[in-house]
Amino acid sequence: MKLLLISIALVMTLVLMIGCSEEDSTTTTTTSEPTQEEATPGESGRLKVATTTSLDNTGLWETLEPMFEEENDVDLDIVAVGTGIALEYGRNGDVDVITVHSKAREIEYVEQGYGVERTPFAYNYFLIVGPEDDPAGIKGMSPEDAFETLFESEAGTFVSRGDDSGTHGKEKTIWANAGYEYEDVQSAGSWYLEAGSGMGATLVMADEKQGYTLTDTGTYLAYKGDLGLVPIVDEGDTLLNVYSVIVGTNTEMPNTSQKLVEFLTSDVVQQIMGDFGVAEYGMALFTPCAGPIAPCDN
Repeated sequence: MKLLLISIALVMTLVLMIGCSEEDSTTTTTTSEPTQEEATPGESGRLKVATTTSLDNTGLWETLEPMFEEENDVDLDIVAVGTGIALEYGRNGDVDVITVHSKAREIEYVEQGYGVERTPFAYNYFLIVGPEDDPAGIKGMSPEDAFETLFESEAGTFVSRGDDSGTHGKEKTIWANAGYEYEDVQSAGSWYLEAGSGMGATLVMADEKQGYTLTDTGTYLAYKGDLGLVPIVDEGDTLLNVYSVIVGTNTEMPNTSQKLVEFLTSDVVQQIMGDFGVAEYGMALFTPCAGPIAPCDN
């Protein structure tokens, strides 16, 4: 009889233990469901950014990249290419964000549905640089008159980016304003060379050839110490060079992409841009100008 009672008690104890275990398991499952933030797809990983070579050659991204990564707990994959290639990467969905400098093409990019909004965040100016002795005699001319003189006289070598970049696009605009078809310029003679490379490499090539080239101020200042080239033409409305950031419409990281826009246009980062290069070069490489309707963008 005692053995029977003990057996019954053991069975009841086991039943109670199993029941408690199932209850605990159910409770744990309920409380471990992911939060809405954790369940949001595509907002973790690496944010892919295509940037112009001029923003990269100056070292600006080297300063800003770790700041953004630390603030947002995300890794940035930055590829430096010409504006044309950056826009193509955006169209193909290869990158989440682009930072470029070719207003007409940026507007077209957004209007075609590839970008959310074009937001200018900084500017500087283009320069025509060349040998100090200025063999073509273009110093102090307007950009258009300088290009006309180079074309007609063939007195100095001109090295073009030739890479469908924003700088290359600006060069084409100046040629057009001067009254020349770009195809005619390309075939004008051996004085005109296409580097097919970034701004830094193009400056080095122009220096080696003792020729002229069109460059943004920031990259020129960053390379100036290693060059014999000096500013020859530095005034003219067409020389304005505005940088914009655009989030792609097909990004898988829309929230993080937008955070990059907010980061570049924030007061803190705008101040960093305004001070960038002053200590080393005696002047800022960029002028901050955040906002979708920036004064510099008129």
